[in-house]
Amino acid sequence: MSVDTPRRIVLLRHAKADWPQVSDHERPLAERGRSDAPVAGRRLAETGIGFDLALCSTAVRTRETWKLVVHELPERPRTVYEDRLYEASLGDLIALLNDVPDEVSDLLVIGHNPGVHALADALAGRAEGDAGSRMNRSGFPTSAFAVLAFDGSWKSVEHGVGTLVDFWTPHD
Repeated sequence: MSVDTPRRIVLLRHAKADWPQVSDHERPLAERGRSDAPVAGRRLAETGIGFDLALCSTAVRTRETWKLVVHELPERPRTVYEDRLYEASLGDLIALLNDVPDEVSDLLVIGHNPGVHALADALAGRAEGDAGSRMNRSGFPTSAFAVLAFDGSWKSVEHGVGTLVDFWTPHD
């Protein structure tokens, strides 16, 4: 696969989590999260993107989100549960993307705010239609996702490299 291959990154924020007396990493989904995640999965399926790889934070709420989302996709991509996604800074997230193998053209990342929103905002040098204004107006709520496209190697991912082609939230 050429390093000039068109690539897509979908950044999915985990579904709404509950606040029981457990560590932040162990927080499960709330009832609303369990109902929103499959809706997000169906909307992801409607994009027609066939993911080559899914990177999912190891936190309970992201793993539960992914379990509900993936059942709605036509095919299950290879999934890696990635410790570096939990509490990741923008720099950490860009470094993680730079490590993605170039055989991957379509990547799904299931993570957390503020990192997911910061990454979408940083990568989006351009936006199609009103996707950028919708993303910035909504603040990237739970179960929302952004679709970004760029050409080049994963090692070339940096600020402004992509185009925000879609932004979706379950409660518009």
